[in-house]
Amino acid sequence: MAEITRTFDLLDHLVERFPKDDILAGKVNGEWVKYSSHDYYKYAHYLAYGLCEVGLKRGDRVVTMSGNCPEWNFIDMALALCGIVHVPIYPTLSTENYQHILTHSEAQAVFVSTKVLLGRLRGALDQLDPKPTVYTLTNIEGEHRMLEILKAGIANRDKWMAEIEQRKRDIKPEDWVTMIYTSGTTGLPKGVMLSHRNLCSNFLAHAEVNPMNSSCRALSFLPLNHIYERSLNYHWQVKGVSIYYAESLGTIQQNMLEIQGDGFCAVPRVLEMVYDKLYAAGKDFKGIKKRIYDWAFWHGKRYDYTLVKKVSLLYQLAQWFLDKAVYSKWREKFGGKRLTVITGGSSIQPNMVRLFAAAGINIYEGYGLSETSPVIAVNDPAHNMVKIGTVGPILKGVEMKFGEDGEILTRGPHVMMGYYKDPEYTAQVIDEEGWFHTGDIGELVGGKYLKITDRKKDIFKLSAGKYVAPQLIENMLRDSEYIEQVMVIGENEKQVAALISPNFNTLHYWALKYHLHYRDNNELISLPQVHDKYRKVLDVYNKTLAPHEQIKQFRLVVDEWTPANGLLSPTLKLRRGPLTEKYKDLIADIFGKERSNAAGFFSAFKSVELPTMPWGKKNEK
Repeated sequence: MAEITRTFDLLDHLVERFPKDDILAGKVNGEWVKYSSHDYYKYAHYLAYGLCEVGLKRGDRVVTMSGNCPEWNFIDMALALCGIVHVPIYPTLSTENYQHILTHSEAQAVFVSTKVLLGRLRGALDQLDPKPTVYTLTNIEGEHRMLEILKAGIANRDKWMAEIEQRKRDIKPEDWVTMIYTSGTTGLPKGVMLSHRNLCSNFLAHAEVNPMNSSCRALSFLPLNHIYERSLNYHWQVKGVSIYYAESLGTIQQNMLEIQGDGFCAVPRVLEMVYDKLYAAGKDFKGIKKRIYDWAFWHGKRYDYTLVKKVSLLYQLAQWFLDKAVYSKWREKFGGKRLTVITGGSSIQPNMVRLFAAAGINIYEGYGLSETSPVIAVNDPAHNMVKIGTVGPILKGVEMKFGEDGEILTRGPHVMMGYYKDPEYTAQVIDEEGWFHTGDIGELVGGKYLKITDRKKDIFKLSAGKYVAPQLIENMLRDSEYIEQVMVIGENEKQVAALISPNFNTLHYWALKYHLHYRDNNELISLPQVHDKYRKVLDVYNKTLAPHEQIKQFRLVVDEWTPANGLLSPTLKLRRGPLTEKYKDLIADIFGKERSNAAGFFSAFKSVELPTMPWGKKNEK
């Protein structure tokens, strides 16, 4: 078997070990177009020859901006074979960010998949001089096509074959292969330089914990430009898993049904959307069906696949009945198989993991960063090392320890080469002993399983000196069916408050049930009954929080928080800066009233005439 120490070694690995007819597949005009392992090898090499023919050199940087498709992999491998640095970017950034990336990376060429994406990039391209050459994956009038490079490679195969084979021998595991621009929540993105060793050491290690094998099919829909989905794609290729690319986020369920899929990679928000649809489906049931459906949710949230063999016979009978009556119907919507789902990027509610596990949709949470290639820890079903509510044990080959303040530090072959053109910031995050400082706070559960408690920079202090970890509280509150998104605030204030983006599907159903009348969502969230409802929702969670962590004030907002409007990062994390700026008046209203009330109290206190003391002087404060 070919040893995998460079990403392009996967090509030989697949041809030798897994000569499948559908190692990659994508939809074209409504039909699945499949590529064999040999096709993958062939097109990657032809493109590599073509890249040489059009004048690109080893060490050049090439940007890709594309949706998920087999062609993305052909380009990725061709660039690696040539020793060209692959710079994949998000399709949802601002013109300012695109201009920064293209300039900062000194991109020589850009691959763009569609006319729409090229339009988003055009504003930045027009401001560059010289401009990188643009190649499109689809036919766009007036633009060069990737097909031109492929044809040039085929025509000049004999000219460049020996050169590419020599580069394959010369390229070392420690060589730079890709640059990932961090999505970030503030400031301009930074270029994370990753080597072949960074990527290969990591995806080989986490491939060992996944129970899927070469008989399986995975659906890929998270952006391949993010290191998380990209690494999972490499991981599936190590195992010979067929990878099918979803048409869009809106077709996940349909595509899974079509391919009879065995699993996928997701962020919690995607799984929350699935949960919401399943929950909403039960609202239309009546009588015994409604009771059984509600029982399935109650039962599922108590489920733990690590303890399933130790529970009572009565519980096992209930599980058997509910699987026949409810859970199997859920699986049928996704192709009917028991699924392996990997999630990361942000915390997922343990109750949701339990419910899906009861339905045979097993979710395994992991943790990592772009700077760590990315996985630091992940739950490990292959070795029965799974604990719901944690991100699992530390990955093989990864070192981890905690700083004095609880910050997670990691060291090993997975830690990035550094930030491009920024040695000063690199030195801030990677200390002299090689430990990368993640900025996340965590703890070990049972001495084995890592649990993330918050972002170091997000933890704030109240005016009384008490510290609050907002992510812990936010993750807890998002477990409510009435809350879509929430941001906990209160830095330097007397108490904690929250801005809440409601789950309007649930809220509309509740309002209908209680015959509330309103013209639009703005009027709905202003109703006293709605405010009282959310107060009761928060009070349930407040009982589980320390007194200084409890949500004393809140405001409801009508806006949906998304990457498109800049309120979430591309990986669906809260962008606290833009959220704080957008809702500064609401925040001022919350805490301004508190301050004015306090000021009024003290003003009134000072104006009171205190009694004269026996010695004839007033008691002075």
